[in-house]
Order: sequence, then C-alpha cells, then structure tokens
Amino acid sequence: MALLNATPIFRIFDVDKAREFYIDFLGFSITFEHRFEDNAPLYMGLARDNVRLHLSEHHGDATPISSLRIEVSDIETFHAELTAKDYRYANPGLQQQCWGCREIIVQDPFGNRLVFFENDA
Repeated sequence: MALLNATPIFRIFDVDKAREFYIDFLGFSITFEHRFEDNAPLYMGLARDNVRLHLSEHHGDATPISSLRIEVSDIETFHAELTAKDYRYANPGLQQQCWGCREIIVQDPFGNRLVFFENDA
C-alpha cells in the first residue's frame, strides 16, 4: 500500500476570475468541469505539469483563505513567465527566505495563497 498523491480543493466564488487567475496567469489547464445542472455550482479540475488542483463553488467543499506550497524546478524562469503576463491584480516578487529556499507568493481572487518555491542547492 502507498499513498500516491494529494489534490487540494480551493473554494472559488467567481468562475471568470478563477479562469483569469489559474489559467491565464498561472498557466494551468482545465482537466474537467462538472455541474449537477445548468445553474448549479461549478467543480473544476486543473493541471500544470505534475500539479493537480480542484476549484469548487460548492459551499462546504473548502475554506477560503487556505495556503498551498508548490515546488518549482526553475523558479527564476517561472517568475519571469508570471511577470511577463502583466496580470493586473498581482506583481509577484521572488523572495530569498532565511530557511533555504526562494519563493513566489501569490494570492488568488478568493484569498487563497499559493507559495511556489525552490530549495537552495
């Protein structure tokens, strides 16, 4: 028996803002979208490389203002990618932390915090 992976769920309140942030800015792709009916809340899967996220409009699926750490293999290239997009709601910096990693911290439109990091060699 082995644990294979974890998929965090973030609560969202506006599908258009979620798409603008996660797809247009962070570069994730949609793996699936599900609604029980046309006017029901959306549950959506996203992926980028080995990272999987789920976004949900459903009450009770997740708590807003959560945090997630995502390891990146080349944080300088990722930082350049994000800053080149000129996303109007975030201009993330690249921070050297005293505990031995570099981080890019961004907050989604719903208060969830994503910390992209690379450990120092």
